[in-house]
Amino acid sequence: MVTITDKAKERISNIMQQENYDSNYFVRVAVESGGCSGLSYKLNFDNEEKKGDQFFEDNGVKICLDIKSYLYLAGTELDYSDGLDGKGFEFHNPNATRTCACGESFSV
Repeated sequence: MVTITDKAKERISNIMQQENYDSNYFVRVAVESGGCSGLSYKLNFDNEEKKGDQFFEDNGVKICLDIKSYLYLAGTELDYSDGLDGKGFEFHNPNATRTCACGESFSV
């Protein structure tokens, strides 16, 4: 399961409102090959369920992971930072044994 901080929830809600996404949309979180550490995070909005999708809800946000991503992301927290040192979504993944300096890729 992926958990959502209050700041991430607020940003997700703002994006959904700006893009006119209705309640049929959810946050799709995935892991794909790439990045300087081998695996990278992918986050987008979707409204189509795919075979093998795993759905969760945390802090009022509906989250979807494919089965492969679930294995890498179990226990991960999704946060949002708007500070001076960076702006955007951040993944706090307890399964990552190594991350790159930018925090956008990891390895297990």
